[in-house]
Amino acid sequence: MKKLLIVALIALTGFSVQAQNKNARATMDVDGICGMCKVRIEKAAIKTKGVKSAVWDIESKQLSLIYDERKASLTSISQSVAQVGHDTKEITATDEAYNSVHPCCLYRNEDVIKDHKEN
Repeated sequence: MKKLLIVALIALTGFSVQAQNKNARATMDVDGICGMCKVRIEKAAIKTKGVKSAVWDIESKQLSLIYDERKASLTSISQSVAQVGHDTKEITATDEAYNSVHPCCLYRNEDVIKDHKEN
């Protein structure tokens, strides 16, 4: 009976490990406004353990990801991005982190948004 339980536990553990995708793909909304934001957002995402690819599109504000679900989650990636001053739908950057970005990257400021649209 003990052997049967051990085999069952090992089998169930194997199934749960296989359920996590090593090359999961996802997109998330990330606030930003310019090329400097793009570099900062992508760098923060890539530095998150388990993230293999991160590409942020300026126009759509979408961060496209390829990541290992065993090592990273969308929450951990959102946290990394918020720590460098960019809001996601899940996590809002602190005022301190937001205010640390370059003045032209202040995407919450209507005047900055207007200046980027004019250029």
